[in-house]
Amino acid sequence: MPTEMRSQISDALKTAMKAKDTDRLGTLRLINAAIKDQDIALRADGKTVGDAEILAILGKMVKQRQESARAYEEGGRLELAESELAEIKVIEDFLPAQLDEDAVAAAIDAAIKETGASTIRDMGKVMGVLKGKYTGQMDFGSVGPMVKARLG
Repeated sequence: MPTEMRSQISDALKTAMKAKDTDRLGTLRLINAAIKDQDIALRADGKTVGDAEILAILGKMVKQRQESARAYEEGGRLELAESELAEIKVIEDFLPAQLDEDAVAAAIDAAIKETGASTIRDMGKVMGVLKGKYTGQMDFGSVGPMVKARLG
């Protein structure tokens, strides 16, 4: 049974095909391929990719494209950087809105309170709660140091 996210991506793929939107279609096919790769990896355990895993895949795809765009810009390849940024926009259509700084800080405080974390050794528990509730809504690369600062 397809998940809600899979249905949204599938519908967007069909719409892009009908509209002959080749750029969007290419990105949507890349998303589907990444999801299928994860499905294959999980098949041995009898599992399938759910919405939470799809959000993680999409977040990873955005991060990869941001890094590529930065590298292309530094290398003076602006047309390639623009292509990466266009792909990011398509991928972000399926991600929940990003939390602002105040909301991230509040989420960190709530996770610390929920886990009873008091030292840096509890950082894994806090990050686990945040990833469980906010996957796709915050950049965990920047959240980690913030959690560390609060616990340290």
